[in-house]
Amino acid sequence: MGMLQLVKEGKFLEATLDMTLPEEWGRWQTESGIECILVGRGILQITPADIPSYSKDIVLSSGVHGDETSPIELLQRLVSSVLSGEIQPVHRLLVIIGHPEAINLHRRFVEENMNRLFRASNEAINPDCVRANQLQLAVSEFYQQGGKSEQYRWHLDLHCAIRSSTHYTFVVSPSSTNQTRQRDLFVFLQQAEIEAALLSNAPSPTFSWYSAEYFGAQALTVELGKVAAFGHNDLQRLSPFYNAMVELVTQLKPDYLWQQDKLVVYKVTRTLMKQTEHFMLNFPDDQANFTMYPQGTLLGSDKDIEYYVLEEGETIVFPNAKVAIGQRACLLVKEVQVSTDGQVKAIT
Repeated sequence: MGMLQLVKEGKFLEATLDMTLPEEWGRWQTESGIECILVGRGILQITPADIPSYSKDIVLSSGVHGDETSPIELLQRLVSSVLSGEIQPVHRLLVIIGHPEAINLHRRFVEENMNRLFRASNEAINPDCVRANQLQLAVSEFYQQGGKSEQYRWHLDLHCAIRSSTHYTFVVSPSSTNQTRQRDLFVFLQQAEIEAALLSNAPSPTFSWYSAEYFGAQALTVELGKVAAFGHNDLQRLSPFYNAMVELVTQLKPDYLWQQDKLVVYKVTRTLMKQTEHFMLNFPDDQANFTMYPQGTLLGSDKDIEYYVLEEGETIVFPNAKVAIGQRACLLVKEVQVSTDGQVKAIT
């Protein structure tokens, strides 16, 4: 059975990961009138029969890191439900399983961290660069074909953290030159019972940043629990997020209200970059995200540079001394209050 037929039968993940199957393109309609286009391996466009003028163009991506499997399982479930007619989307969707080669290897990437390669184009020097180029092209064509204004473009890039976290679920809102922190986006996070949001203060070529920067999309990197193998994820714990995601794609404008203090918001205070091979962190490799240290604590060093906690309340996120030189080795963040007048902004 070919890739296209497997996808038509709802086996999107199986078709994506079977690298013995030739890549196929195809268009068809479901019994409920939904138009589907298999754009390429792991890239499926879904269009409802009727598209209201104020509907959204929504990208839902997973598997940009190959070992982060729970989001992949959630999107497989969503696609299967759409193709069977159980779910009727009212928005255009682009559903992506990001990095099939890395997924099959049970690794984050093949040669290079793909979630640092979304910068419009890459020289095709490895499988990660090639795939990043494919995904950027698919997203670009999807948004351009939709013709929606920026406020109606959304992108949820679903991930898992490689370590434990004080917040089991949280998001990173990328820094961009566009207005990409719409109040409705953060109200959705509250409905999905996401525990925390981190407001980035500097550009970084992640998949969500690409959509935010180049297309003005309301884009987030969504961290859903901790990395585990297929079949070993606690999907029940992610039910609030999945249910909210279903509501997002099946309702034009859910009637949600901002709930003060339901979502903890942090701003980035500093980014520690790995400058030399001497970089090291002064705490265990498996230290949980959002761990807080007292002011004055030595966090790490890089040759002759020492990094300390400079202000009370700073916490660490994404610490990783093993990143490549020139990449982010740790974020320092601090909880803030926010204003929600149109855009969500930190109150300094």
